[in-house]
Amino acid sequence: MKAFKLTNMTTAKSIEELLKDPSKLKSGSTTTPTAQATTATDDKQANSDDESVTGKLEQKIKAIGVGEKESKAKNEAEKHGFPYIDLIGFPISPETITIVPEEKSKTLKVLCFLFIGRELRIGAVSPESEEIKELAYQLGEQNNAKAEVYKISENSFDEAFKLYQKVPKRMKVVQGVAITKEELSKFADIGKDFKKLNETVKKTNISEMVGLMIAAALQADSSDIHIEAEEAGVKVRLRVDGLLHDAAEIDIKRWPKIVARFKLVAGLKINVTDKPQDGRFTISTDDDEIDVRVSMLPTAYGESIVMRILKSSAAGLEFDKLGLIGVAAQRLKEEIKRPNGMIITTGPTGSGKTTTLYSVLTTLNDSETKIITLEDPIEYHLEGINQSQIDRSKNYSFADGLRSILRQDPDIVMVGELRDFETADVAINAALTGHLVLSTLHTNSAAGAIPRFVAMGVKGFLMAPSLNAIIGQRLVRKICDNCKTDYTPTEDEMKKVKELIDKIPDDHPDKPKEDKLTFSIGKGCNVCNNMKYKGRIGIYEILTMNNELKELVLSDKVSEYQILEIALKNHMLTMAQDGILKAMKGITTLEEVFRVSE
Repeated sequence: MKAFKLTNMTTAKSIEELLKDPSKLKSGSTTTPTAQATTATDDKQANSDDESVTGKLEQKIKAIGVGEKESKAKNEAEKHGFPYIDLIGFPISPETITIVPEEKSKTLKVLCFLFIGRELRIGAVSPESEEIKELAYQLGEQNNAKAEVYKISENSFDEAFKLYQKVPKRMKVVQGVAITKEELSKFADIGKDFKKLNETVKKTNISEMVGLMIAAALQADSSDIHIEAEEAGVKVRLRVDGLLHDAAEIDIKRWPKIVARFKLVAGLKINVTDKPQDGRFTISTDDDEIDVRVSMLPTAYGESIVMRILKSSAAGLEFDKLGLIGVAAQRLKEEIKRPNGMIITTGPTGSGKTTTLYSVLTTLNDSETKIITLEDPIEYHLEGINQSQIDRSKNYSFADGLRSILRQDPDIVMVGELRDFETADVAINAALTGHLVLSTLHTNSAAGAIPRFVAMGVKGFLMAPSLNAIIGQRLVRKICDNCKTDYTPTEDEMKKVKELIDKIPDDHPDKPKEDKLTFSIGKGCNVCNNMKYKGRIGIYEILTMNNELKELVLSDKVSEYQILEIALKNHMLTMAQDGILKAMKGITTLEEVFRVSE
C-alpha cells in the first residue's frame, strides 16, 4: 500500500510549518496528482444566506463547545509532553489514513494524518498508551519513516475517522492491513521454487514479508503457512496437498519485528508475547476474497505463527469433481435427492468433509429450495444459501442455532459438526420431520458413525429411520499430469492390491479384472515443484441403509464390525478399495492410497 506523500517537502521543519498552516496542503502544487487530499469536513456545506438566527446561534454554541474540548486536549498534551493538533478541516488522503487499519483505529482511537518523505504523523486520543507507542514504532519500521504521535481530542478523532467511509472498497479489509494484488505481483512465481523463495526471504524488508508469504502460499496452492521459531533460526513450512514442506528460513534476529508485523496485520496485540492469540485479515484479488486466519502461540524460542488460507469462492465445489465413481456416486446422488433424512460425512480433520457437504449443497441449491447452514467458521460463501456463523462467546452454539433455523422454514439444513447429544438429538428430529439434514462426525470410517451416535446417547429407534447415508472419506494427492509415467508395483504392493480386490464381491459392477492392473507415478517437474503430485481428490466409502442394517440399529447392540460386514454385502467399497480403483485409472499412486487408508 502506498501512503500519501508530498513531492517537495520532506523535512521535519517543513512539516511543522505545514501543521501550523494546513491550507498549504490543499494546493495542487504540493500534492501528488494521484493522491488528492480530502478534508474531514469537506462534506459540510456552507450555510445558506437565508439561514435563521436560531440556526446561527446553535452553530455558535456548538463551536464554543468544540473549542472548549480542543483547549482541554491541548492542555493535556502540554501536561504529558506531547505535541497537539486539531484535525478539523485537516486534509488527509485515503492512502494516508489507511496506514492504520480501520478496526484498529476504532479500537485505539488513533489514526495517521500525514506522511511526508520519511516523516509520519499519528494522532491519538491517548498518546501515552503503551499500545499507541508500540503501534507508532511498528508503523515507522514498516514505512521506513520516523513516526511521531500527536494528542488529538475525541471530537477531532470522530471527525477524521469519518474519512474511512470514503476509502475505496478495494482498499478495505475485514481486519488488519490491506495486502494488494500489486504487492502480491512483486513476488510472481515465488511459490513455485522454494530455493528462490528462501533467497527472497533473506532480502525482503519486514513491511513486505506478509505479502511475500501469502504470495508464495497462493502460488504453491498451500492451505497453511507455518512459521516456527527454533534455537538456530526460524523455519517456514507450507502445507501443500495435505503435507508440510520446508520452504524457507528466516534469521532469528529479524524474528521479533516480523512477528510484530504479522500481529499488526492480523489485528493482534503487539505487546502480548506470552499468551496465544487468534486474528484474521482479508486479501482481495482479481477473482476472489481470501480470508487468512492467524494463530499465534508462545514457544521456547519465540512465538510460532500458523496461517490458514480460506478462499471464499465456491470454485471447485462441483459434485462431479469430488472423485466419486461407479456405484458409490450413483447411490449418493440418489440419497441427496430424498426430501428428508440425514446424510453424514466422517473422517479426521482435513479429510475434506466440509467440501463434500458444500458440493452437495451446490447441487441442491435452486430457487425452489430453502437452504440454511450453521458453520464454525463459514469457509465458502454460497450464493442463494443462508449461512450462519456460530459464536460461542455469545452463547450461540450449534444446538441453539439449529433450533432457531428450524423456525425459518428450511428444506435443507447443514450443521457444521455434531459434537454432542444435544445437537445430534435436534438434528435427528429435524430429519424425521421433513428436513434433509447434512452434517459431519469425527470417526475413522462410515461404519463407525452409528456406534458414535450410540455413545452420544442417541436411541436406535430414532437413528434407524433418519439415517440415509454415511460417507467415509480421505484425501489423496493426485499425480501431476505433466510428469506422469507408468509404474510397476513391488511384490508387497501387488499382494495388498490383490487382497483388497479379492474382497470385492464378484457381482459388484466396479470390481476390476486382475489381468488389467496398471498404475502410474509422477517423476517430478517444474509444474508440480518437483513434488510429483498436483492437487487432491477424495477416496470414499458410501454406506446406505437397508433393512438388515436398520434391524441391527434398532436392536441397540451395534458394533462397527457387524455394520461393516452388512455394508460390504450391500456392495459398499471401502476407502482403500476405492483408492485402488483411482490408482488403476492413473489418478493417484498406490503409495498415497496405502498412506491414508491403512
